[in-house]
Formats: sequence, C-alpha cells, structure tokens
Amino acid sequence: MIRNTIALLPLAAMFACQTTPADNTAADTTAETTTTSSANNNEATASATTTAGEWTPLFDGESIDGWHTYGKNTVGQAWEVEDGALHLDVANRQPGSGGDLVTDQTYDDFDLKLEWKIAPAGNSGVIFYVHEDTAQFNQTWNTGLEMQVVDNERHPDAKIQKHRAGDLYDLVASNKETVKPAGEWNQAEIISKDGQLELYLNGNKAVSTTLWDDSWKALVAGSKFNSMSGFGTYKSGKIALQDHGDEVWFRNIMIKEL
Repeated sequence: MIRNTIALLPLAAMFACQTTPADNTAADTTAETTTTSSANNNEATASATTTAGEWTPLFDGESIDGWHTYGKNTVGQAWEVEDGALHLDVANRQPGSGGDLVTDQTYDDFDLKLEWKIAPAGNSGVIFYVHEDTAQFNQTWNTGLEMQVVDNERHPDAKIQKHRAGDLYDLVASNKETVKPAGEWNQAEIISKDGQLELYLNGNKAVSTTLWDDSWKALVAGSKFNSMSGFGTYKSGKIALQDHGDEVWFRNIMIKEL
C-alpha cells in the first residue's frame, strides 16, 4: 500500500497486442517474453505516438526521463532501468535514495496502461491524481488514489479487504481476483474520464466507481483517508509508482489523454 529480467517489448509490438478493456483474452505477457526489435522500429513508433489522442510512452525502456522523485528534481538512485523495466532495487539502497516516482506532467482524463511485477511478500502501488505540493502534502497518497500492487499470498496487508491486488486501495474491492503470483507480470489499466473510474487487471474490470460526487465523499469518509483534507479531491494530477520498501518492476507504461 500507501506507503528483471527481460527484454523490452518494442513499442510498436506492444500497441499492436493491446486489447480493449472488455477483452479478457489478452495474451499473457510474462517474464519469459523475449521479443526484440531494431532501433529504427523503436524510433518510428515513438514518433507515431506524438499524434494527439494517441498512446504516449511514459517510459522508453532505457532512461527515467519524464519522472522524478516526489518533492525533488531528480530520481532516487534506488530506481534503475533493468532490461527494459523500471526496477526499485531495495537490496543496496541508501537512505534517501528511493521515494515514490512521479511523472513530470499532470493529467486529468486519461487511459493508463502498464505492466507490473512484485517480489515475493512485496507491496507497491500505482497512484494517480497526485497533487505535488510538499508544503501541504508529504506523500503521494495524501492526495492520490491507488491501484494496489501486492503479493496477495504473502504480504500481510493483502489480508485486509480492499487492500488486495487490483483494489482501489481502502475504498473499493475488486469484483474478481485475476492477479498472477509474485514474480510474474500483470497487465493493469486505469481509465478515468468525466468522473467515471475503471480499473482493469489482466483483462478483468476489477473496479468501477464514480469520483467526486456525494457517494464518493461517503466512501472517503469511511476509509483511512478521512482525515486527509486533500485526498481524492483533485481532478488533475500526476501518476506515481510507489516505493513501499519492497522490490517491484514496471514496464510498458503508456498513457492516452482522453
């Protein structure tokens, strides 16, 4: 909660294989995937995604450009690029070398797709609508909503309802659990448009809810966030990858503004 080793799928191939949220037959992308491509193909794909309304990569598999540690101008050294994935290396971390990663850019209505893999007994999350104002908010989760990333079998937090993989953390539980075991890649998607929020995990619509209305306010009031005045109130914000102190990987991160 709140606080690698594979070749990067070429962006062009990634876009071709993505399914619509309703398609539960999406091909399984696991750690054994070893597809490769030429640099020219990658460049062509990257230029194609600059078209308005198209998918834009948030991570190119080679650098952490476009991201920074929450409240800082740089990226903590515990975050590294490993075989085409963003990896939080906790084995050799030093104090202050981690922290949640956040995008440089803010988003309002969006469709976010990514893949994540968690270490055994690990915990992390994908946090969105993060309002980066450290004078008011010390953590990304003081304002942002979280799609839970966790090892359901081993991490104690997963024993709590609404704290399991794919849940809208502490707010809405998944209607069906489709998470894969620790060490395997999961496909996640977050769609937010005009106050309607949907979370998908491995092709299954796990959560569907409405943001910012009276029912939403009641949900927040009944959660652990009820004392956080800014939580779940911002309609524009940054995307964050959580450093919960456990080893985690993210790849194939892309967004479409809606």
